Amino acid sequence: MGEKGELRAVDWEDGRVVLIDQTRLPLEEVYLRLRRWQEVRDAIRSMRVRGAPAIGIAAAYGVVLAARQGGLGEVERACQELEKARPTAVNLSWAVGRMREAAREAAEDSLFEQLLTEAHRMAREQDEADRAIGRLGAELLPPRCRVLTHCNAGGLATYSFGTALGVIKEGFRRGKVRFVWVDETRPLLQGARLTAWELRREGVDMAVICDNMAGHLISRGEVDVVITGADRIAANGDTANKIGTYTLAVLAHRHGIPFYVAAPLSTLDLDLPDGSLIPIEDRDPGEVTVCGGMRTVPEGVAARNFAFDVTPAELITGIVTEMGVARPPYRESLSSLARG
Repeated sequence: MGEKGELRAVDWEDGRVVLIDQTRLPLEEVYLRLRRWQEVRDAIRSMRVRGAPAIGIAAAYGVVLAARQGGLGEVERACQELEKARPTAVNLSWAVGRMREAAREAAEDSLFEQLLTEAHRMAREQDEADRAIGRLGAELLPPRCRVLTHCNAGGLATYSFGTALGVIKEGFRRGKVRFVWVDETRPLLQGARLTAWELRREGVDMAVICDNMAGHLISRGEVDVVITGADRIAANGDTANKIGTYTLAVLAHRHGIPFYVAAPLSTLDLDLPDGSLIPIEDRDPGEVTVCGGMRTVPEGVAARNFAFDVTPAELITGIVTEMGVARPPYRESLSSLARG
């Protein structure tokens, strides 16, 4: 894969699930070729594949591997394990549920083929949704704007084009985006490592900043709009995304600049009335106490590592989906978009 051109974070090739190992970026572009569903589960847990839509597609292909490993019984075991691999991203349980339903409807002698068809369909739908989000989101951008984004909501997080980063890419191609500020996104640096890697391939003018520099830049008038992705959106519009997103929403609100969320409808969880009920993943403290292989915290000192925070709906200017842009009140607008 060259410097430019679109990527596939998740793919199916010669009977194997192919993933870009995102823990090796940006220094190495390494591809994992997985033959067992257990390997897919472990890749999701270890964040070798990450991003709500991407882990959903990876899990779907993992279920396909399970069908080949042991038929319907193995499929159900895989479904149970895969949907627990990371709790916050609703796309994961959504994708597994869809594969489970496809397995129930499949003929026993064609289980593998029918599940593979369903997984391919999900990947294709995600790609189409991303591109629609990009087009709709780009319409919202002011001319020659400077965008700030957090974490990675590009092709690495979805399938090929991206959600929040898809909006930025489309805006750049239309000449509407002139500069992007990329939060490092602590503690695993998904912005510095992954978003910068994707934007460099696109040729976008950008700079990486530490997370706590955002307020300074916004206060100086150097940011025109903030765009992030989402891992789960409650019925009222409260949105879970990578830790630090809530801070950006508060800053944007304080300084009167738009704060947009870009996510496919599969990220909606209309069964959750509000964000207080979104499960928040609490990861290994070692991700905080160690950076680049070097311990940065004294031995014996505790650390917390919540992977996500929840942005209240009242701080969100609009939620861009493939079916349209939801505006407040979100309980009505999101429900309407979900119904089609």
